[in-house]
Parts: sequence; C-alpha cells; structure tokens
Amino acid sequence: MKIALTIAGSDPTGGAGLQVDLKVFKSFDVYGLSVPSVLTAQNTDGVYDIYELPPLFFSQQIKNLLSDISPDAVKTGMLYSPEIIKITAQKVKEYSLGNLVVDPVTVSSTGVSLIKNDALDTMKDYLFPLAKVITPNIYEATIFTGINIDGTEDMKVAAMKLKDLGPEAVIITGGHLEEVAIDLLWDGKEFLALETERIGGEYHGTGCVFSSSITACLALGYDVRESFVKAKDFVSGAIKTAISIGKGMKILNI
Repeated sequence: MKIALTIAGSDPTGGAGLQVDLKVFKSFDVYGLSVPSVLTAQNTDGVYDIYELPPLFFSQQIKNLLSDISPDAVKTGMLYSPEIIKITAQKVKEYSLGNLVVDPVTVSSTGVSLIKNDALDTMKDYLFPLAKVITPNIYEATIFTGINIDGTEDMKVAAMKLKDLGPEAVIITGGHLEEVAIDLLWDGKEFLALETERIGGEYHGTGCVFSSSITACLALGYDVRESFVKAKDFVSGAIKTAISIGKGMKILNI
C-alpha cells in the first residue's frame, strides 16, 4: 500500500486540516500519516484561536515518524510560523522526501489569518523550491505575487511568477472567481485549465481536499497533470454532495 503524510493544522470539525487530509487519503486507498503543526479552536462558523506547537516537539514528531516510515508523498497545509516552516523544509531535505505538495495556507474562509506575516517570505524561500507542486488559491496567489487576479490571463501571469520561485509545477485554484470555477496548472512547458460550473454556497476545506487529493495521486504514481485532473473531479463531486453538520459552512462529503 502507498503512504502519504500530511503536515498541517488540526481542525476539530474534521472538514479541513489534517483530519480531512486523512479522509481523502483513505478515499484513494492510500495509507495516511499525520503530524500536526498547530491546533485550532474552530467550528463551521470560523476560527477562534490558534495554538502553535512548540517547535522542538514539532520537530521531534517528524523525526521519530520518518526514522521509521518513508511516505510516497507529502503535503503541507497550515504551518503558521517561520520556525515551523524552516523545520519542515529541513526535514524534507534530511529525509529526501519527494512528491511534496505545498498548500500555502494563509487565511481561513472567514478571513482569519492562518500564517504569521513574517512567515510568507520564509515559505517562499525555504519550502517552495522543494515542492513538486504548490496549490495556492487566487487570494494566496495574489499575496505571493502582488498580481490582482480577475481571470484566466491573470492566473497565467501569476502562475509563471510563482513557478520562478522554485516549485516544479504550480496550480492556482479559481473557485473564488465569480462565474465559473477555473483551476490552472503551469508546469513550465504548457498550461492546463480545468473549468467546472461554480456551485453556490460556502464550503469548508476545499483547498485542503484538493491538495490532499493531488498528494494521494502522486503517491499512487500519477504525474502532476493526471493528479490535477483526478483531484479536480474528486473535489467537484465532494462539493456537489456537501453536507451541513453545523450552523455555518458546509462540509465536503468525503
């Protein structure tokens, strides 16, 4: 059986973070490992508090896990601080981890910052160059490039600028566009745009589900383009069958 590791924040609702990553891995018949980077106090209405794990303990989690088990793919989600990002990058290099998917989580769906301001450059400098693929949404791509994205052409410019930061490939997810949901892949050679009808409503954890789907597919041996197509289909299906378990955003049906 193939193995995937998620290094991400904990979400008590199970709709995002490492909890949903593990659900996605299981859906693809991939065995899931997890290392929490931060704990959150949140529900379907929003994020109310964040507790960063002590860096030394965070490092110890990864060290003890990877000294025993070697994953076929790895994804990072909410890392929050420069210290945690640097440790993650160091462990990726130390244990020669391939198929790294970086979901550069910066803000929650309700507008709460999920990364310290001084950590943005750290992520670009330390983690992006190690990534097989990075998966920012439009808002995150704007933060990292300074490009105001209003459509596909802007996405292309931003993707090329992000590719220059070192990842092998860039996927910008466009679920926040007004009329259609367009996701765009740039691998340095050609673009691949996948478009689906935009489904109304507020959904929790779509970015986590997308990036963990790609991670699972890479673990299974698919290339980035194949993983992109499969992840897009998986997320679309999960959104269409999303469920309401609380008073706020819907949870994707995984």
